[in-house]
Amino acid sequence: MVKTQGRRGEVGGEIFSDVPGRFAVGMKLLTLPRQPDARRRELKVESLWPHKGLLVLKFAGVDSISEAEALVGCELQVPRSQRSELRPGWNYVSDLIGCSVFDHGRDIGRIEDVQFGAGEAPLLIVRDAAGRLLEIPFVEAYLDSVDVEQKQVRMKLPEGLLEVNAPLTPEEKREQAQGTRKKH
Repeated sequence: MVKTQGRRGEVGGEIFSDVPGRFAVGMKLLTLPRQPDARRRELKVESLWPHKGLLVLKFAGVDSISEAEALVGCELQVPRSQRSELRPGWNYVSDLIGCSVFDHGRDIGRIEDVQFGAGEAPLLIVRDAAGRLLEIPFVEAYLDSVDVEQKQVRMKLPEGLLEVNAPLTPEEKREQAQGTRKKH
């Protein structure tokens, strides 16, 4: 959910579903908070309508702006029992979280999040063994296989892709700072 909408507890959200008419009055959705210590909630859709590229949702029991603000930043998920059958090769984002990513057989790390909107492809946010967060485009050209039962995503990444977005080493930070000072 990206923002509150109105004064009666409505929230606007971006939809990342390819299933037409996926959301309906009366259906129950689960919130997935961004804060690790927050708990999930089940919410029932009271009403919904499109508005300026978002889907506005009014949930039963969420009746004020302050109650709606608590939902901003949450991801909404359809319970497993209500999921649509996907075409072969398609996966639910929630099934990717926690999977290990392998590049040419080498274990890169675990998927912590999937981000949308940064470009054509979603980005897998992967924490490597050193604790660094890596952003890996989840594109078919790099994908070898996905096995959600085994919690594995196997990829064939182009050489140098992981280094492009790796955090700077302390030495690189010093060099960068020195280069900035020289320019002034």
